Amino acid sequence: MTGDDVERICADIAAKAEGRGVRIGVAESLTGGNIAARLSRARGSGEWFSGGIVAYRPEVKYGLLEVPDGPLVCAAAAAAMARSTARLLSADLVVAVTGEAGPDPQEDEPGTVCFALFDGGESASAEQCFSGEPGEIVAATVQHALLMLLSRLAERSGQ
Repeated sequence: MTGDDVERICADIAAKAEGRGVRIGVAESLTGGNIAARLSRARGSGEWFSGGIVAYRPEVKYGLLEVPDGPLVCAAAAAAMARSTARLLSADLVVAVTGEAGPDPQEDEPGTVCFALFDGGESASAEQCFSGEPGEIVAATVQHALLMLLSRLAERSGQ
């Protein structure tokens, strides 16, 4: 997928979010703010994008985002990141990502990424394994997170 494809996904998110009163937020670790940067450039983002939290250091995840003690690359960590970010940013819909981009493993194999989607009190988690260099893993993670948001917005609007 190209940068143009990601821009199209963001435009689709904007079209589904505008005028619906939904506030979207993001919690990012390995993507380092790339998801928030993409969303903030979409049309009308000032209306529907609450913002993002980039939590790279473990103490930020454990403290600010209330991730439970234990591994940081897991469904429970992603879910806690999403839930806390929703509360901190007053967001209705939040996607969170945590994982390993590599090149060297820290907690898990490079390419392992955990996602969580928080929507109005309910959360769902997923794990993906992407291949490639660190930059390719980050790009795939950004794309997947944005597609998760778009899919949920489509479900909310019955499309």
